[in-house]
Amino acid sequence: MLEYSITFFVIAFAAYLLGSIPFGLLLGKLFGGADVRKAGSGNIGATNVTRVVGPLAGILTLVFDTAKGAAAVWLAGRVTNESAKWMIMAGFAVLLGHCFPVWLKCKGGKGVATALGVFLALSPLAALSALLLFILCVAYWRYVSLGSVAAAAAMPLLIYFLWAPRYAPPMVINLGTLAIAALVIYKHDANLQRLVEGTEPRFSFGKKKESQ
Repeated sequence: MLEYSITFFVIAFAAYLLGSIPFGLLLGKLFGGADVRKAGSGNIGATNVTRVVGPLAGILTLVFDTAKGAAAVWLAGRVTNESAKWMIMAGFAVLLGHCFPVWLKCKGGKGVATALGVFLALSPLAALSALLLFILCVAYWRYVSLGSVAAAAAMPLLIYFLWAPRYAPPMVINLGTLAIAALVIYKHDANLQRLVEGTEPRFSFGKKKESQ
């Protein structure tokens, strides 16, 4: 029991710390000296970094935020002999770190890129299918938030059907996927309200200083 508790603490704490690295904030300051929390939507994610600082900083934010999600799951798998339970737990912990980083008073990103990294490590086919859905939604409607919510909502079904040929995922994976999807959708609550009101800004590559 003690060994189990230590393993849980170490994996969860390490994944949380990895997730809490605010790459969007750091890259914003590196590329333009801007605090992205004080411009655009105020979010530290790739979309707002792109709007405030520029496409290169936004793309790098996307890459690093995705990488930390994948890294947390990969590392958990290495130290637990590919245990699905520990890997999905690390995935949820790294997402919590990104969304609620202690260094930023728990005001982090919305978790889309980090969740993508988590599922790329767990089930690449499901993750790529969700990414395709995201791209189609954004390409057609030009709302990143809509694409993000659609991909998150679809992920539990995608994981269930695409986990492995003729095999359903373990129950812990289903529950963890539901928890991750729910957290991502919860973090988009304000965006959903703006979508209903018709005030959500559409996405375009380009540096914009004004608040959106």
